[in-house]
Amino acid sequence: MTHFLEGELSSAELDPQTARFRIIPVPLERTVSYGAGTAGGPAAILEASVELERLFRGTETCAQGIATEEPVDCTGSLPEVMEAIARRTEAVVKSGAIPVTLGGEHALSYGAVRGVARALDRPLGIVQIDAHADLRKAYQGERHSHASVMQLLAEEDGISIAQFGVRALCAEEVARRDTCRVFYRDAEELVTQNIHAVDLPDDFPEDIYVSFDVDGLDPSILPATGTPVPGGLGYYQALSLCRHALKGRRLVGCDIVELAPDKHSTVSNFTTAQITYALMSLAD
Repeated sequence: MTHFLEGELSSAELDPQTARFRIIPVPLERTVSYGAGTAGGPAAILEASVELERLFRGTETCAQGIATEEPVDCTGSLPEVMEAIARRTEAVVKSGAIPVTLGGEHALSYGAVRGVARALDRPLGIVQIDAHADLRKAYQGERHSHASVMQLLAEEDGISIAQFGVRALCAEEVARRDTCRVFYRDAEELVTQNIHAVDLPDDFPEDIYVSFDVDGLDPSILPATGTPVPGGLGYYQALSLCRHALKGRRLVGCDIVELAPDKHSTVSNFTTAQITYALMSLAD
């Protein structure tokens, strides 16, 4: 198994006992509804990360330590897989580290977020970068669908959600945004007005989990995803929105999901690896 930033990290920086960040690969692909390939996402991100530089925006975040764990076994039932993911992220947070979960399809966020929430036992807010709201209830009959993950977290777990970059949603999701008090700024407004910073509501939780679906970016930047939608966020824009949302708040976990690697091009793999490292830098 390739380790994140393999070849760049010292033995001390790779030590899971002291690393501030723990990479959790989750090759989940069970409910995808258009393009396939997300099972290969984690391995592609790890392989591409070998080509990253240690220095990002003037800081070597990796000096705080990045340990890469074995992939989560995704062969059981979806509830079993979600609990397996939750146990992993819960253990990482309880150890004092930050879990960085690599997907895999977006359904995995249910388990990853619940594990973090269990470990913290205090209010948690999600900052979601995504082309889709993921607020459908049991999409296509599957409770744990990638299109239902935020509905579960909002309605069943009462977790606050802030969405940035959405540009494909249905009437059911529009209504659920209202009933679940979801904060949002959609892609058309953000892109056409070149907005890079949005203040979260004053009562939004201080502990933040970032869920970064790579289809939140425009397909011209990152085409290798199962559900590409035109009119997406720019690379710097998406990271700036996350950075601003975290001002005065704490990053307690994140996931990067929905990469579906293209065997003919590595650009999306590398971009996703860079985003992963960039999100780690927001914990500084």
